[in-house]
Amino acid sequence: MTIQAPAEQIYATYTAVSDWPKWDEETVSSSIDGPFKVGTTGKIKPKGEPETAIELVEVTDNKSFTVQCKLPLCKMKFVHELAPEGDGTEVKNIVIFEGLLSPVFGMLFGKKIQKGMEGSLQGLKQHLQG
Repeated sequence: MTIQAPAEQIYATYTAVSDWPKWDEETVSSSIDGPFKVGTTGKIKPKGEPETAIELVEVTDNKSFTVQCKLPLCKMKFVHELAPEGDGTEVKNIVIFEGLLSPVFGMLFGKKIQKGMEGSLQGLKQHLQG
């Protein structure tokens, strides 16, 4: 999705983790226990799901970051990428399941997560563009 805002503004919105519920209707609460950098941990409570531990496993200022959640015999990674697009920024959200049970979790949660990510991007766009 292209958002008419600079990458720096979008990235700043992402790094304000406790504010995610303000623009992402699928997030009830979210927090991290330190600076927005690799290795920092926190928690997220998705709508209708239990609170889950998260960890930042990749961070490139104003370009990308990846949040990881651990599941039984599987890791679920949420990749967020920002790239210049005309006078705005192309924002991509990608979910990756890794590990022995990744096919099972992909089948169980994949469609719901995809729908939630689409809503999240719409909420982010509306939040930034007004």
